[in-house]
Amino acid sequence: MRKKYYCKPRWAYLGMMALLWLLRSAPPVQAQTPAAETGPLLNPTQFLGYELGSRFTPHATLLRYVEHVAAHAAGRMRVQPYGSTYENRPLEVVQIGTPENMARLEEIRQNNLRLAGLASGTARTDAPAVVWLSYNIHGNEAVSSEAVMQVLYDLANPENPETRQFLQHTVLLVDPCVNPDGHERYVQWYNRVRAQVPNASPYAWEHREPWPGGRFNHYYFDLNRDWAWQTQQESRQRLALYNQWLPQVHADFHEMGPEDPYYFSPAAKPFHEDITNFQRKFQGIIGDYNRAVFDKNNWLYFTRETYDLFYPSYGDTYPSFNGAIGMTYEQGGSGRAGVRYAKSDGDTLTLAQRISHHHAASLATIRAASERQMELVKEFRKYFDEARTAPRGSYKSYVVAGSGDPGQLRAFTEYLQRQQIQFGYAPRRQRLRGFNYFAGREETVQVEAQDVVISMYQPKSTLVKVLFEPRPALEDSLTYDITAWALPYSFGLKAYALKDRIAANGQAANTPTVVAASSAALSQPYAYVARWNNLQDVRFLSRLLQQKVKVRVAGRAFESEGQKYLPGTLVITRNGNEALGPKFDQLIRSQADSAGVMVRAVQSGFSTSGADLGSGYVRNVARPNIAVVAGNGVSPTAFGEVWHFFEQQIGYPVTVLGTDYLPSVPLAKFDVLILPDGDYSEVYSERQLEALKTWVRGGGRLIAMEGAAAFLSGKKDFLLRAKPADSTAARKADPYRLLKPYANAEREQIGERVQGSVYRVLLDNTHPLAFGYGNTYFALIRDTLNYRFLGEGGWNVGVLKRDNYAAGFAGRNARRKLNDTFVLGAQDMGRGQVIYLADNPLFRGFWQGGKLLFGNALFFVGQ
Repeated sequence: MRKKYYCKPRWAYLGMMALLWLLRSAPPVQAQTPAAETGPLLNPTQFLGYELGSRFTPHATLLRYVEHVAAHAAGRMRVQPYGSTYENRPLEVVQIGTPENMARLEEIRQNNLRLAGLASGTARTDAPAVVWLSYNIHGNEAVSSEAVMQVLYDLANPENPETRQFLQHTVLLVDPCVNPDGHERYVQWYNRVRAQVPNASPYAWEHREPWPGGRFNHYYFDLNRDWAWQTQQESRQRLALYNQWLPQVHADFHEMGPEDPYYFSPAAKPFHEDITNFQRKFQGIIGDYNRAVFDKNNWLYFTRETYDLFYPSYGDTYPSFNGAIGMTYEQGGSGRAGVRYAKSDGDTLTLAQRISHHHAASLATIRAASERQMELVKEFRKYFDEARTAPRGSYKSYVVAGSGDPGQLRAFTEYLQRQQIQFGYAPRRQRLRGFNYFAGREETVQVEAQDVVISMYQPKSTLVKVLFEPRPALEDSLTYDITAWALPYSFGLKAYALKDRIAANGQAANTPTVVAASSAALSQPYAYVARWNNLQDVRFLSRLLQQKVKVRVAGRAFESEGQKYLPGTLVITRNGNEALGPKFDQLIRSQADSAGVMVRAVQSGFSTSGADLGSGYVRNVARPNIAVVAGNGVSPTAFGEVWHFFEQQIGYPVTVLGTDYLPSVPLAKFDVLILPDGDYSEVYSERQLEALKTWVRGGGRLIAMEGAAAFLSGKKDFLLRAKPADSTAARKADPYRLLKPYANAEREQIGERVQGSVYRVLLDNTHPLAFGYGNTYFALIRDTLNYRFLGEGGWNVGVLKRDNYAAGFAGRNARRKLNDTFVLGAQDMGRGQVIYLADNPLFRGFWQGGKLLFGNALFFVGQ
C-alpha cells in the first residue's frame, strides 16, 4: 500500500544502434520448463499441508509450490528466473499461455516490441495481450503471495474451463513475490509470535510488528517507489525483464490498513496529464469487471479515492508511462492484520477473506484483458505510434550539457539506457530558444557539440516527457507523493528543454581516465589531481582511503599546468605515499578507472595561482571511522538510504549501532556518528545528550538529518533554532478563519504542506560541506524547514532566501515558511562539529545531485 504516513512525514544514432542490437541479440534469460511430475496437481491446501489462509507461507515453500504447479502444466507454464535479492533469494516470474502460444513465446515477445517500435519488422495486431501481475512488493502485505498460489492453481487446472478460455487471448507473466527479503522478514516474525489459535485482538503481540517491519527490502527501501529510479537490485533486475516485454496490462497487488475494505480502479485524481484517455477509460473497464465480482459476493470496496496516478515511480504509473494499463489493488489488512483481526465495527477480518478478494481481482483483470484483447493491442500500438510521430507536449528535444561533469554524465546516460530511452549527441554548436532548468526560465541557450540530445520522436517519448518536464501539471494539489522529479534537477546537470526538434548524430567524446599536460608526466608524475564533482568521485576517495593511500583536499582554488581547480579537488602526491612503492601509480590509475573518474597527472607541486600542492590549505583527508544509528525511533527508510549509500554506492565500511544499546557504546571509538531522520525523544535522555556533546567537543562529527536535526533544535549548546511564529500574520488573520467545512479538512491542510518540491538552495561553496558545487544546489524539499539562520559559531552553508522555488507543489503557508530559512550547515563545538542536514540529500537514493553533499559531510568537514 502507498501508506500516507510514509509520504507526508506519499534514443540519434549510436544509442539507437546499440539498443537495437541489444533487443535483437539478447533475449531474456532462458525460462525453465520443469519435467512433468507424476501424481495429481495439488491445490495449495493439499500441497502445503495446512488450509490456505490459516498461516503465512515462507518464501521457499511458495517457490516450491510454484515449481509444482508449473511441472504439472509443463506445456502451459514456465518459470523464468530473472535475478536474486540482496539476501540471495530467487526472483522469478511464471510465464503462462496456451500450448500454442507457449511454443511461440519468443515470437510473441518480439512482436510486442515491434508494436512499440523497439524492434524491427512488421508487427501483428492479432497477437495475444500481455498481462503482468505483480504480488507482494511490500513484504508485510503478504496476503498477495498467498493469493497467487490459488491464482496459479486455477490457471494450471485443466478442469477449469474459465481460465482456459482466458488464455486463448492472453499471455501472462506472474511475479509471485517481488520482495522476498521483506516478505520473509515479516513471515518469519509472525510465525514466531502468533498464538496457537490466532488472536484477533488488535492489542495482541502478533499485530504489533517490530522495527523495521517487513514492508521494505534488505536496505529498507520501498520498492513500490523505485520503479522509475531503479536504485535497488530487485528493481533493476525486474525492470530489465519488464522492458523486454512491455505488457499491455500491469496490476500491482497491495494491502492498506486493516479497517479499510478493498480498492480497485478507476484511480483518484490527480491523473498525470500524460495518462491517455484510453488508459483512463480502460481503467474503468477493468474496474467494471471487478465491480461485478465484488457486487455478486456482497464485498465492500471503493474506487476513485486516495490512489492517484501522478508520481511516476509506482507500479501503476510507471507501466502507464510505458504504454500499459497500470493499476493498483489494495486489500484491507497489511502486516498488522495477521491471520485474524478484530475490526472496530465488530467484524473479524481473516486472511482467508483477504486471499479471496485478491484472487477474484486477479481473475477479473485477466478476464477483462482477454475479452478486450483486440482493443488493448490496437491501442498499445497507437500509443507508441503517436509517441514516435506526434509526441506529447510543447518540448520536442531535451539537451544535457556534455561538458563539466563527465562522471555524472556517464551515470545519466547509463540511466537512459536502462529505461530504453534513445539518445544521441549534438554534432555542432547552435543557439536556440528553450527552457533553462538552472535559470528557471525560457531564454536563448547555446547547445554545444557533443551535448547529449534526447529527442521526443522515439517510442519512449511519453516517459521522456514525464521524467524531464520542468514543472509537471498538477490538476489537483491533493496528491499522494512528491510532485517534482525532473532528471536535470535530480542529477544536478545543466540542461535545456527545447521546442525545436534537433539533429543528434554526433559522437561521444572518448576521454581517457588519466591525462597529463605532457607525455613525460604520465610515467611517474609528481602528483595526481582529481576534481570533486559527483558520487563517482566520492567512491574514488573511499577506495583510496581503504587502500591506505594518503589523499589531500584543496581548501582553496588553484591553477596548475594550465588547468583551474576548485576547492574540494583531491590531490594525491607521491610524497607521503612512498610506502606503496612501485604500486602507487598503478593503484591510482586502476581505482580511477574502476570508479569512472578522470585524474590528471602533474609534474610539479607549483601552482601558477592559488595554493601550491604542499600548502597548508591542501589538507590531509583522514580515514574516518563512521557509525550510523538504527532501531526504534529511527525511520527505517532514512536509515536504509544511509546504509545503502555506504555499502552499495561508495563501498565504505560503516558500523550500525542499535538504539537499544546506544548508551553503552564508547563513542570515542568513532570519528563520525550519523543520526538519520527519526524521533529521538526516546533515544537520547538529557544525560545521554550531554554525553553526546562531550564526544563532539572531543573532536567527534555529528551528522543530524531531518528529524534528528529537529530534535536538536532549541536544545542547549545547539545553534539550530526554529523561526518564531508569524505574529503579524496572526494579528491580520480573518476572524472567521475557523469557520470552515469539515469536508474540506484534508484540503485545508495542504496549505501547510510541501509535496516534494524542487527548491534552489543558495550555497557557500567555500565551506567544505559544499565543496564541488557552484553557488546553488537543487534540493527536493519535502518539509517546511522553518529554521532561523545559525548564529555566531555556526556556518549557514545552504539556505533558502525569498522566491527560491523551482518546481512542484508547496502550499501557501509552506511557501512563506520556506523563505529565508536554513537548510544545511555546521557549527563548531569544541574540537568537533555538528552538521545539520535539515533536508535529506539521500532521499530514496535517486536524488543524485545531493550525494556529494553527504560525502563532504563524511570526509571533509572538520579536516
